[in-house]
Amino acid sequence: MIVEGGFILFGITVIVCLYVIIIYNRLISLKHDTAKAWSNIDVLLKQRHDELPKLIETCKQYMQHERETLERVMQARSSVSTARKTANLRALGVAESQLHQGLTSLFATAEAYPQLKADESFRNLESRITGLENAIADRREYYNEVVNSNNVRLEQFPDIFVARLFDFDSFDLLQYSEAEKTDVDVRALFR
Repeated sequence: MIVEGGFILFGITVIVCLYVIIIYNRLISLKHDTAKAWSNIDVLLKQRHDELPKLIETCKQYMQHERETLERVMQARSSVSTARKTANLRALGVAESQLHQGLTSLFATAEAYPQLKADESFRNLESRITGLENAIADRREYYNEVVNSNNVRLEQFPDIFVARLFDFDSFDLLQYSEAEKTDVDVRALFR
């Protein structure tokens, strides 16, 4: 009887340990998926960061009277770079919003300069940066999906016990600012 009870207790202990190991490995996988998703965004942010000075230089040749627009883009670029280096997701969201608005304004302003719009270098840079913007948006969406999966698992039963036991942390979602969520004033772009 005692031996039989010992085997049952041993069997239950083995099953519980295996279950904890499975949960732990799933949580580790989600943690690394989140880090990978962030790294993918970071690569694109770096590429865009490297392209923006080229775009500004090309625009400067034509847009002598639009200094404020160009400076706004460069300031936002600097803010994104700082937030990226410190991995401050809240600051990155704000800086990304400012940069997106600045680029939108820059491209809209460029419409008033036919020579600039015809410049092959400008067209290539505009296309490259627009492509990077789209890729960043896609990667942000994927990052938020992975973060959400991680955060949900950390709160689910019985995963919450393993997560607390091994100090797994939740991650912040990349969020858009209120300005990015509002409707675009199309009439203002044509003024």
